Amino acid sequence: MQIGVNVPNFAPGTDPDLLRQWARTVEGLGFDLLMVSDHIAVTPDVAKKYPAPFYEPFTTLSWLAGVTRRVRLGTTVLIVPYRHPLLTARMAANLNRLSGGRFVLGVGVGWARQEFEALGVPYQRRGALTDQYLHAMRDAWRNTDDYDTEAIPIWVGGNSDAGMRRAVRLGDAWHPLRMTPGWLAEAVGRLKTIADELGRPTPALMPRIALRETREPVTAPDRLAGVGTIGQIIADLDQIRLLGAETVVLDPFNGDLTEIRQPERAWQTLAAVAAYAKTQEDR
Repeated sequence: MQIGVNVPNFAPGTDPDLLRQWARTVEGLGFDLLMVSDHIAVTPDVAKKYPAPFYEPFTTLSWLAGVTRRVRLGTTVLIVPYRHPLLTARMAANLNRLSGGRFVLGVGVGWARQEFEALGVPYQRRGALTDQYLHAMRDAWRNTDDYDTEAIPIWVGGNSDAGMRRAVRLGDAWHPLRMTPGWLAEAVGRLKTIADELGRPTPALMPRIALRETREPVTAPDRLAGVGTIGQIIADLDQIRLLGAETVVLDPFNGDLTEIRQPERAWQTLAAVAAYAKTQEDR
């Protein structure tokens, strides 16, 4: 199982130097994937969770492609209805080409109603638009030589049954976000059931979990996977691996904006996870 990191690309304190440090830390520790999030208009509903500055993902990842060599680069997740599908297809293809085929396109339908309004995109149609746009992007890559692209994997986010169905129909992988260990174990069975109902293969499992190390064990029943002592975090990773995940993405942002400016604690936890991953490779 490969391991990626969702790097915060937003909030006061985030600047090009910090993003560069994150990229070099993630790649230097041996992680397989570096991902960033997506918002365009930082409306009040977005700013409440992810305040400005918010670095646009395609621009940011293109720049980070130049300061990294090995680590894959991706979005977790790109809000598909925000951009014309041919523009997204073009930017994704260019980024994939410029990075040497390292791009992963994680996608979602979005949740910020005010941001949809600011962009003039109908919020109630976001699911249908996502489906339509994903079809258009795949058609562009398949039928237009000018895009000059190899296969770009599409990871479809969304923890609902609708998200699972979209992943089965239109994705290469299902990319659920921040869940409890028990929920994920049950959802894997649900995903297979949906795939069987639709007569399609079950997509690969590529979850994104929280990452927050605590001194004492977390015993609450609603504990998110990736939250707890380093022993609990490693046990969660072992469980996710046994569920058949090909990649798991660690999300070190847990709502504390002070940690954006002081990422050393997250880096320390990531170093411990990297050491665990190395022992798995050596077995």
